[in-house]
Amino acid sequence: MFTKKKKVANDLNAEAEEFFAAKLTGVKREYVLKGETVHALRGVDLSVPKGDYVAIMGASGSGKSTMLNLLGCLDRPTAGKIWLGHDDITTLDDDHLSEIRSTRIGFVFQSYNLIQQLTVIENIEVPLFYQGNASLRSRKRCIELAKMVGLADRLNHRPTQLSGGQQQRVAIARSLVNDPYFILADEPTGNLDSKTTAEILDLLDKLSEQGRTIILVTHEDDVGARSKRIVRLRDGLIESDTRLRPI
Repeated sequence: MFTKKKKVANDLNAEAEEFFAAKLTGVKREYVLKGETVHALRGVDLSVPKGDYVAIMGASGSGKSTMLNLLGCLDRPTAGKIWLGHDDITTLDDDHLSEIRSTRIGFVFQSYNLIQQLTVIENIEVPLFYQGNASLRSRKRCIELAKMVGLADRLNHRPTQLSGGQQQRVAIARSLVNDPYFILADEPTGNLDSKTTAEILDLLDKLSEQGRTIILVTHEDDVGARSKRIVRLRDGLIESDTRLRPI
């Protein structure tokens, strides 16, 4: 009887893990700066279900960037657990974390981070090259992604030949090429004018409607309002967690 109950519990835990793209439990991150300990995160619990669109907000120093770095496997917590799907990434070595960054997370940065010498298609392909997965078949997928983000007539253009909004569209397409667990967007509209910002947010809305999981870090209220959920940080803790729209 005990074995059966234990199996049922394990099955339920597996289902719960499968439901979440990312989950933080009791996460703390401390830094030592000039001999003083900085408590960037003080014990954060956060679950991001698959298909959610979460805006992480807060004032400078609230812990937004720290949380982004932890979710992006760019840093490790001082305490607590971080799950991406079934994997507790706090137990993984640097090589495994690098693999997760390249295969399970789609990054979109404020400064686009495109390679200037490469064309639109080649920039979208970059994650595949790092994995040794570039092929004629993957090239076709990259073309489809470029078309999806509205760049069908810019396939062979280089970043210097593109507007800021077009460059961010390339970055979004690149973030999707590996079919990631979630898109992690760091101030994706920070360098864009209001019209182009609206266009990029419309694209993120479209991806959300398609079931993509998006975690967006922003300090702009109008950008956060486009999400399905706003999580506000203050002094390393979650101050509020507000559901705006259903998943």
